[in-house]
Amino acid sequence: MFEYIKRDIRLIRERDPAVHSTLEILLTYPSLTAVRSYRIAHWFYKRKMFTIARMISQSSRRKTGIEIHPGAEIGKGLFIDHGMGVVIGETAVIGDNCLLYQGVTLGGTGKDKGKRHPTLGHNVLVGAGAKVLGPFKVGNNVKIAANAVVLNEIPDNCTAVGVPARIVKRNGKKICKDVCSEIDQIHIPDPVSQELCRLSTEIEKLRKEVSDIKK
Repeated sequence: MFEYIKRDIRLIRERDPAVHSTLEILLTYPSLTAVRSYRIAHWFYKRKMFTIARMISQSSRRKTGIEIHPGAEIGKGLFIDHGMGVVIGETAVIGDNCLLYQGVTLGGTGKDKGKRHPTLGHNVLVGAGAKVLGPFKVGNNVKIAANAVVLNEIPDNCTAVGVPARIVKRNGKKICKDVCSEIDQIHIPDPVSQELCRLSTEIEKLRKEVSDIKK
């Protein structure tokens, strides 16, 4: 447990420019509190002491605004920036060194039994307000833009934006014409607008061809 806490503190210092001291992280960062409580609750959950596990997770939820089901599987180095409104479902799996912003949901799409929440690979960034819904996999090194709604699997090394989310960058190469080099959660492309623009260009081209034929 202490090794996890030390690692989490180090990662928070690396990722959050607002940090002033380790003491500040220990006393005021909801991410550290929520993840620490999750690991305790998960210990009880694995030993089938479900009520105790849920009591711990709900107490943490009231304190931090972050709800992590004790049945979730979370790797090393998870950082939840700000954190308010984050929900992580029972069968969700999160790899190492992932970053979630406020308002993120790793949820299901129904009341089915079994695996019903997403699996995130390693080094995944999920932007503020994004929803990842369903029992599919999000690959390693994936970036999901703020307010995106992900309903299908995303391969490794991709950037996804929009509602529903679409892949706009893969392995460092742009799939759409007008994407920025990195997600900053503000200057992101709108795939719907891009498609409308493409269709508008095609229509104008066809109009010109028809006009030329008439002449």
